[in-house]
Amino acid sequence: MPIAIESTSIPTKTKLWMPEQVLFTPAAIQEPWGQQILARVESLNLPIEILPHNRLTGLRGENERETYQISKRTLAVVTAPPSSFKLSPIPPSADWQFHLAEGCPAHCQYCYLAGSLQGPPVIRAFANLPQTLANLGGYERVGEATSFEVSCYTDPLGIEHLTGSLAECIRYFGTRKDGYLRWVSKFDAVDALLDLPHNGHTRCRVSVNAAPASMRFEGGTAPVAARLQALRKLALPRTRGGGGYPVGVVIAPIMPIADWELHYTQLLDSISTALDFDCDLTFELITHRFTPSSKETLLEWYPQTKLEMDESTRKVKRNKFGGTKYVYETDIMKELRSFFVRELSRRFTQAKLLYWT
Repeated sequence: MPIAIESTSIPTKTKLWMPEQVLFTPAAIQEPWGQQILARVESLNLPIEILPHNRLTGLRGENERETYQISKRTLAVVTAPPSSFKLSPIPPSADWQFHLAEGCPAHCQYCYLAGSLQGPPVIRAFANLPQTLANLGGYERVGEATSFEVSCYTDPLGIEHLTGSLAECIRYFGTRKDGYLRWVSKFDAVDALLDLPHNGHTRCRVSVNAAPASMRFEGGTAPVAARLQALRKLALPRTRGGGGYPVGVVIAPIMPIADWELHYTQLLDSISTALDFDCDLTFELITHRFTPSSKETLLEWYPQTKLEMDESTRKVKRNKFGGTKYVYETDIMKELRSFFVRELSRRFTQAKLLYWT
């Protein structure tokens, strides 16, 4: 007899993202995993086109805003390039990053992918996922836990109903001795993940924000309440109808909005209510920042945005390669950090704060 999943509330679910067109390159359609994706999208009766060559074309509009709109309505199934098999470290999130896709179906007006990925922001799913996973073993440290982040360039849950790739990653890491998977999402369709044999080697996280920021800047995503309910499902023990996963909460991007203490207190209350049982829980705290190129791209994508990106009110931070990003002034950062450290330690005594940035 199925075990009923315990719920603290019944938030409205977001609709699954359904692309208006699904493009397959010839190389992708020849991959067994590409065939599996093809079967999924065919079952959903989505418009499918097999391209004559392996290069994506026809996605640009008359301006960047139109290009954005076309791209965000498109799923392109391609093969990951050879360069993707040479992994890069991704501190402080994980030891290494790898990719099952690039591009995201959400419409977050602060998107950090703006200016990071080249070309139109089409959602590209990789058909050679088995080869990608087989490559990861060489990066594991024998006898030492090695973490792999798979959410750097996409929201893997947001396209899972179309690809099945996140579940395949979870199954793979469930067989590893020293490898651990990490993913994060702003979506909530987790039911298909609850029974997977993860063996505690996957940490599932949701990204959340205070209500004024989430409602204004996170278009096309699940409501925060639905994300937290999904996290509850993932964290609940199997004996209580859940997935029994280690879980995490990413609060990002933190902003000193009007009455920010009140709104972030309400968010922390909601997290506490959703996770009102013992579980393996981590927190990651990320303040808002932007670069000159991301600001330029975001203003092209969202010309009417109310997102604050005034360089004169920010502090310049440079990376080791000379790149520039704009972060909050030191006093604001100290005030924000003090609040979150205090409130998290008071409410979540067993949780671990992984980093603040």
